Amino acid sequence: MKKFNKFENKFNIIGSNIKLIRKTEKITQEDLCARMQVLGYQINRSDISKIENCNKFIADFEVLGFAKALNKSILDLYDLTEIKK
Repeated sequence: MKKFNKFENKFNIIGSNIKLIRKTEKITQEDLCARMQVLGYQINRSDISKIENCNKFIADFEVLGFAKALNKSILDLYDLTEIKK
């Protein structure tokens, strides 16, 4: 059985930024899902929703995939300045 640690009761810390970037760029969850699948990641729209709400663990290779799919750097996904406002 897998056990994941939580940070501030969240399974990931980049989901909020993925959502913010996606909405700013006017990308739907379905479009982001399609982009991830084209890059070879097995992910569905429901998974993206869970990630964006910080209810799903995200592996380091998936972070790379999201950065590529959103055309952002990995550091952009970890930037907490916008989220804390």
